[in-house]
Amino acid sequence: MVESATEQVNYREMVLADLDAVIHIESRAYAFPWTRGILCDCLSAHYECRVVCLAGIISGHAVMSVAAEEAHLLNICVQRGQQGQGIGRLFVHHMIDRARIGGAQTVYLEVRPSNKVAIALYQSIGFDHVGTRKEYYPGELAREDALVFALKMAGLV
Repeated sequence: MVESATEQVNYREMVLADLDAVIHIESRAYAFPWTRGILCDCLSAHYECRVVCLAGIISGHAVMSVAAEEAHLLNICVQRGQQGQGIGRLFVHHMIDRARIGGAQTVYLEVRPSNKVAIALYQSIGFDHVGTRKEYYPGELAREDALVFALKMAGLV
């Protein structure tokens, strides 16, 4: 885990000037990264777009929509070299807090079945597998399903 992670890690709203750094991180973390256009659309739509910074440098980003008492964590990404240090866990908790502030009662997300590390993280936080979206994600040879997870906010501290 990041030494004194809570002291070194901070969060802020993503702005257009962050997109080069965000795209750099995204393209190295995912085989099928989000494009600049998608990220610009999310910013324009006033989604909850956040960056996580470690020692003042962007280390990851997240995009979430919040409406009608539901939040949908659409994208969360931590720079490859900083994965496995607890930053992702802190960032997910931060996004849950942002969802709560936005009035969400439930947070949803999708994850590839092949992403065992992310699945373990989400389950350890309290997300439950609630469904599957067939052929949701692009893949090298064939599309990959998405596992849908949900976190009910009631009772969370």
